Amino acid sequence: GRRSHYASARFADLARGLATMLAAWSIAVSLAVCTYHAGRPMVGASQFVRSAVRASALAPTPGKSMLNVRITGVGSAAPDSHVSNVDLESIVDTSDEWISKRTGISKRRLLNHGAEISELATSAAKEALANAGVDPANVDLVILATSSPDDLFGDAAMIASKLGATSAVGFDLTAACSGFLFALVTASQFVHTGAYKTAVVIGADALSRWVDWDDRNTCILFGDGAGAVVVRAPESEGAGAGLLGFDMHSDGSGRCELNLAYKGSRRDLSEAAGSVSTGSYGSIEMNGKEVYKFACSKVPSVLGEALANAGLTADDVDWLLLHQANIRIIEAVANRLGIPMEKVISNLSEYGNTSAASIPLALAQAVKEGKVKPGDVIACAGFGAGLSWGGAILRWG
Repeated sequence: GRRSHYASARFADLARGLATMLAAWSIAVSLAVCTYHAGRPMVGASQFVRSAVRASALAPTPGKSMLNVRITGVGSAAPDSHVSNVDLESIVDTSDEWISKRTGISKRRLLNHGAEISELATSAAKEALANAGVDPANVDLVILATSSPDDLFGDAAMIASKLGATSAVGFDLTAACSGFLFALVTASQFVHTGAYKTAVVIGADALSRWVDWDDRNTCILFGDGAGAVVVRAPESEGAGAGLLGFDMHSDGSGRCELNLAYKGSRRDLSEAAGSVSTGSYGSIEMNGKEVYKFACSKVPSVLGEALANAGLTADDVDWLLLHQANIRIIEAVANRLGIPMEKVISNLSEYGNTSAASIPLALAQAVKEGKVKPGDVIACAGFGAGLSWGGAILRWG
């Protein structure tokens, strides 16, 4: 009767609470270990326990879980030309061994002069729509996550037009390497609320345009590419959520560690009008050591928050899919979450860091290879300039 039902519900609540506490304790461990590996002393036992207690307060945040959407249909596109580590040896003072050991990257695809990133984005979106079996005319929303558009005013509207999505609204979203994840959450909110039924989310970047090719610390990292997924409303009630939980953060005080700043020159107009600034942007500037510390600290934490919002633990995850920045970061996060590398999706070696494109580009490859199957739970995290970071727990298909 009611008492037995209540008891069962209370037991379930207690079980979820215990699981959340255990997950939080694991996060506290990861943060302590990350601090150690970052070159600072390990926190003391008492600090460690206090961190675990504070983290154990994690609980699902209203509005950040169980979005009723289907995330399905994935596509990708990349330039034909590629540059290997050996090729870079003739450009900057580096070596294949040095790059591979420190980053996990063997080569990267680069957009040739005159080519457009919007073309790659359009190709990836077309493939995603075809895989999902969706007529472009039925698309309501197109979001392009990019930091390197062909048109500074935005490429999404033009991409929607090229797709034949004549009824769709399109806009760009800029959040650097967190862009695709932020765009996916944004599109899912629109579909979950019923504002739209079908959305295309694209991550595309050509950061080779903004790399200083004389800086061996950054030019070895970045590649170009595009990936896309289709987000749809469930075909029937009770179909289950596709975005199980998420969380997102930013901290502008860390902007100095990773940025691509405007570099203008003075242009005097008249005595009355004064002067203005004209010009373009500079090159990517990055403090690699600080970005590594940031990623090792924030990514396990935000994935813990996303899992808590989903009511899950790391044991429920079938695949871990992180922004493809550096193999050391990927390995560190997997280790701290207790997820074996066999469950990690990565194509970093072949594509390098493709910024907003990296998550859907790697997902597309994993789906095509038959690794990711309908119903699989995927823990995703994006992180990068801003500084920004976010995590999302997806149920594929």
